[in-house]
Amino acid sequence: MKPGPRARALWRTGLDLVFPPQSLDGAPAQAGGLSPETWARIHFLDGPVCDGCGAPFEYDQGQGPNGERARCAGCMARPRAFQSARAACLYDEASRDPILKLKHADRLDLAPLLARWISRSARELLAEADALVPVPLHRARLFRRRYNQAAEIARPLAALSGLAYLPDALVRRRATESQAGKSGAGRRRNVAAAFAVPPARAAQVAGRRIVLIDDVMTTGATAEGCARALKAAGAARVDVAVVARVKEMGGLTI
Repeated sequence: MKPGPRARALWRTGLDLVFPPQSLDGAPAQAGGLSPETWARIHFLDGPVCDGCGAPFEYDQGQGPNGERARCAGCMARPRAFQSARAACLYDEASRDPILKLKHADRLDLAPLLARWISRSARELLAEADALVPVPLHRARLFRRRYNQAAEIARPLAALSGLAYLPDALVRRRATESQAGKSGAGRRRNVAAAFAVPPARAAQVAGRRIVLIDDVMTTGATAEGCARALKAAGAARVDVAVVARVKEMGGLTI
């Protein structure tokens, strides 16, 4: 019987104790499997960002008269179901490899590294939260992939932050098409009414402050659909934390 992805991740960890690991780009590995050159290329979002969607600002926008954090024009024009969003880095050529290797190549050993990235970028959101909920896969896609990359990131992040981990509080009740290549409006149509909180899990959500976890955010349509479902089930607040966000729609496949 072919070993599952978690068994392979444990086997790989054991091998790393014997044979020094190589980084994703072939150089000697440092800092969780990334070479110093790769680290230098990743655009971590350490500076000021929009409080609504996590998009980077070129300079600090300051605070509003009531102490509210700055938001971009898009978030002010179209408020979302989630309150705030944070991303650890921009999704680009440098950050894409570890994300796609986790998502499509059974590299579950990368999940704790990406969880640490989020723990830093979303520390303010995590400090005010009660629980973490991963963006779910439809059961058909989960059967093919055998694991949900958002859940693999959320699990160690919950351990790091001391928050409740609710892997089945949200379900994708219909098999949506891939979001890749779709416009913002097309992405919203694709995931419309696709998510729900099962009645048996509603008590886990009601009255709680939830941070939704995913790997990449492009237009925010998936996060919006998930947040609507969580709010409909009584969540007091929904924020979003992702590994990376796309700065502009540029045709990158995720």
